[in-house]
Amino acid sequence: MCSLSAPELLRAWERGLNQPLLQRAVELLSFAYPQVSSGTLHGLAIGQRDAELLALRERIFGSQMAGVAVCPGCGLRLDLTLDVTEMRAAGAADPDAQLSLSVGGYELQFRHPTSEDLAAALDPDDPEESEARLLALCVLSAHRNGEPVRSDDLPGEVAAAVSETMASADPLADIRLGLSCPSCGQQWCAAFDIVSFLWREIESLATRLLREVHTLAAAYGWSENDILTLSPARRHFYLSMLEA
Repeated sequence: MCSLSAPELLRAWERGLNQPLLQRAVELLSFAYPQVSSGTLHGLAIGQRDAELLALRERIFGSQMAGVAVCPGCGLRLDLTLDVTEMRAAGAADPDAQLSLSVGGYELQFRHPTSEDLAAALDPDDPEESEARLLALCVLSAHRNGEPVRSDDLPGEVAAAVSETMASADPLADIRLGLSCPSCGQQWCAAFDIVSFLWREIESLATRLLREVHTLAAAYGWSENDILTLSPARRHFYLSMLEA
């Protein structure tokens, strides 16, 4: 994995501006792994993709992440400190693994979903339809009493069992945080999405870098490339001199 320089980070941010969130994840990884094809990155299992994004986040910003959660019981705002290393310890799924399940008289073979699958299945107006499409893409075979069964003919409880097995086999694909409110004692699970979390951090850093470029270019007449190739310490030193 390559660490993103300031110019690369800005290019990644710019390329992702008009892209959906799923594509932004792949764009960020394409800069971290310039030798890997886009098709390969789109084909990563979601947990494997998110493990790589967590590693990228650690390289850029460090292992500690600051987050916020709101208690559903009393509305208290909780400040959270999350650790990238601990999250990554859960382990990503084997990308080549085929999963099997016997439930309710059905025998099923299926695989982990990928970014490509999620993009193909997405229907913003119909979450249930999205789930059905994703199931159809990931189920490799389904039989009952030796007879093949279409994925859209599977009973709801069987489809749910497939989803649960996928989640158990790929814990980083659906990260849940167990939280407890110190005020009212409410306990709940909150979803954590590294794609949106990291993109917000990238966006904030890009905005700060562009402001620094603007300030230094206006003061010294330097080009954007000249400013971005300065180390952060030297940029901040010049900026502090302008504020003196």
